[in-house]
Amino acid sequence: MAPQEGTPLPVRSMEVARILAEAGIAGQVRELAESTRTAAEAAEALGCDVGAIANSLVFLSDDEPVLVLTSGRHKVDTTALAARWGRGKLRRATPEQVRQATGQAIGGVAPVGHPQALPTVVDAALSDYPQLWAAAGTPRTVFPTTAGELLRLTAGLLLPVGP
Repeated sequence: MAPQEGTPLPVRSMEVARILAEAGIAGQVRELAESTRTAAEAAEALGCDVGAIANSLVFLSDDEPVLVLTSGRHKVDTTALAARWGRGKLRRATPEQVRQATGQAIGGVAPVGHPQALPTVVDAALSDYPQLWAAAGTPRTVFPTTAGELLRLTAGLLLPVGP
């Protein structure tokens, strides 16, 4: 988990760090030498369980971008989640749609720092972990957090996202 010492954070990550600080979140954004683009890569780089990685996934529901923060230990069941959430069909956003909705690239999408707040679900499975790691705007930046902090930061709903 070797941080890149002495180099400033990328601009997108600095924005995420500012939002976290304003929200009173103690966890600091850090840049890792290793990629954290996938949950498995992030877990390996951080030395934690893959389930403690909070993936930020963008879907479209009735052409509106929505954010799903899911545990790295499973996939989103879009049909079940749409029904639980009371939304229309969920379909995965394209890389271009993700960047347009969040200002960030796939593999580095943070829960915050988007041009506008997105309707958000926080995976109930994330509550199983006392400490989570979420992307901080780039594929190499992360920050420690909790399910409660993610709910507060995003004004999200806590729902199961699996089958």
